[in-house]
Amino acid sequence: MIHNRSQEAFEKAQKFIPGGVNSPVRAFRSVERSYPIFIKKAKGNRLWDEDGNEYMDYLGSWGPMILGHNNERVLAAVKECLEDGSSFGLPTSMEVELAELIVNSVPSIEMVRLTTSGTEATMAAVRVARAYTKKNKILKFEGCYHGHSDSLLVKAGSGLLTEGYQDSNGITAGVTSDTLTLPFGDLDKVRELVAADKEIACIIVEPVPANMGLMKTAKEYLQGLREICDSEGIVLIFDEVISGFRLALGGAQEYYGIEADITTLGKIIGGGYPVGAFGGKREIMEMIAPLGDVYHAGTLSGNPISVRAGYETLTMLRDNPSIYTELEEKVDYLTGEIEKAAAEEGVDLVINKLGSLYTIYFTAAEKIENLEDVMATDTSKYITFFNTMLEEGIIVSPSKFEAHIMSIAHTKEDLERTIAAARKAFKVIAEQG
Repeated sequence: MIHNRSQEAFEKAQKFIPGGVNSPVRAFRSVERSYPIFIKKAKGNRLWDEDGNEYMDYLGSWGPMILGHNNERVLAAVKECLEDGSSFGLPTSMEVELAELIVNSVPSIEMVRLTTSGTEATMAAVRVARAYTKKNKILKFEGCYHGHSDSLLVKAGSGLLTEGYQDSNGITAGVTSDTLTLPFGDLDKVRELVAADKEIACIIVEPVPANMGLMKTAKEYLQGLREICDSEGIVLIFDEVISGFRLALGGAQEYYGIEADITTLGKIIGGGYPVGAFGGKREIMEMIAPLGDVYHAGTLSGNPISVRAGYETLTMLRDNPSIYTELEEKVDYLTGEIEKAAAEEGVDLVINKLGSLYTIYFTAAEKIENLEDVMATDTSKYITFFNTMLEEGIIVSPSKFEAHIMSIAHTKEDLERTIAAARKAFKVIAEQG
């Protein structure tokens, strides 16, 4: 493929934008490309770059595009909404409708506050948890990513792992000392830490981690965290920015039957437009201003365009529950055929999958369960896989630390083409030894 315009755009971007991108993983450095592709438009499960090249998309804008890009119903609603204005700085009735839909969908949420991003949502969730418990420390897990607020950017996943580190510079020692970290999946270590430190305000976790690649969490682990929090007076925060409305209408909480005290949301609830939210028990949420003294505000919180797009998206998911079955069946078929193709070409891999999410790890290990396992997988083989798929017109994650994402716009023919491209990638990997 010819990428002249993307290359030119990147050269110009580097003069005005740090690294030429507004989010690090987009730079494609971890897959050894000298420049990323610059996208011009999207429809369904297709993207087109500035040179006119067409790609099948397994990024889904990193999660929100469960219905595919520019879904007709969502697009029509946004166009209608735009005619009335894009930002008012005052309440709208549609904010209430979206809030009601979220409360009625997520089992643990009794009240919800809208934000403009998942990062803002997790930051506010931690703040209110500290106020509620009158304690200061946070417990998070290595490889789980909760946005880029200071207190949560410790031992994080996603773009930090992609760039080769887990902690960001510019965070004070005081903030870092209040953030405790443990390996994901080890309940005994959680019990030991909680017994030794009585200043833990909250435990925050991706119930289904998707920022060190996808991890399929054991229900017993989440149930154990719930029991520990109940016995020790700790607030349990589920970061469902990715899993919310993707695994089920009620997210991982519905899927596993385990409720959090506070839930953070994003991505799908904005239908592809900037959004975030945090919600939970009424007694906790009523501590937020103007009812209480925990401050949270935002000029674009509840932006009418994002709210309308989110409302239409969630309504479609609510009214068509078979979407979740369809997505899971597509992932099961695709990953099963990819595993067969890899085995036939003599390429060792493990695929973690859950619902509409999956990650391919190149490894001879039998399973991948935590960050340590992921770090030991073969990066060079993933780079070959990514670049071969790209040349075949298929975009997968430009990092081995991210999930691949299915949408209802992917057809059986699309899956067959993806399998054929993966087989070609495995042949290249096998030839490289």
